[in-house]
Amino acid sequence: MDISVISIGNSKGIRLSKTLLEKYNITDKVELILEKGYIVLKPKSEPRNGWEKAFKEMHKNGEDKLLVNDVFEDENFEEWI
Repeated sequence: MDISVISIGNSKGIRLSKTLLEKYNITDKVELILEKGYIVLKPKSEPRNGWEKAFKEMHKNGEDKLLVNDVFEDENFEEWI
């Protein structure tokens, strides 16, 4: 596939079609990898993006309670020493 290099201000860039963006799930960022004479663009995912806001909202709503006790009644801590 040939893609033209275009001027963007004082820089140069490429345009990716909507089809490519959707097919490879490219949203806001890509990782650029230089590899043996090739440039590889890899979708950059941020799986924890927005977690801080969501956790604050959960705390505000009282939804940030443990689902499982962090210490069990029959737990033996001596085996860890």
